[in-house]
Amino acid sequence: MGRFSEQVVIVTGGAKGIGRGICLAFAEAGAVVVCADVDDAAGKDIVSEAASLDGAIYFRSGDVSQDAVCADLVDYAVSDHGGVHVLCNNVGIQPTNSYLPAHEMPVDMWERIIDVNLKSTFLMSRRAILEMKKQGGGVIVTTASVQGLQSAKSVPAYAASKGGQLSLTRQLALEYAEDNIRVLAVNPG
Repeated sequence: MGRFSEQVVIVTGGAKGIGRGICLAFAEAGAVVVCADVDDAAGKDIVSEAASLDGAIYFRSGDVSQDAVCADLVDYAVSDHGGVHVLCNNVGIQPTNSYLPAHEMPVDMWERIIDVNLKSTFLMSRRAILEMKKQGGGVIVTTASVQGLQSAKSVPAYAASKGGQLSLTRQLALEYAEDNIRVLAVNPG
């Protein structure tokens, strides 16, 4: 029995990079992991890789900047696996063509980065919190960035999204502490 046996974990952006590591570590520790990503091939690969671990990884394809996708993920975790004990808001994008000063950044690029990085954190958290309150608690961990604390040139949307995640994390931690829901962020980089 692993440390996270009988725990259900949702990881957004879980098929590659940091998210992949998070999914595999939770599955190795015995958790049931719902891995959400838009990369179907990487999702299939991580499910196969986890087959020999104590826990399991279930892949769900979807863009978590969409509220309906977030609702579906949480509903799936609850109906098929029994709850949501941990939510890892890990999804994040910083496309190479987005390295631009603010006055040169197209509005649609700004919106896409904010939607994927920040809006998804809000959407997934609000859906998971409803279930966590019913079950008596849970944990929300957001992968933010040092860019949210101190920035560099040519990353206005990414820096704003990560700063927003940190501020939202503080607010949610304050709001839901009395519901036994811990909310925190990590800042890779």
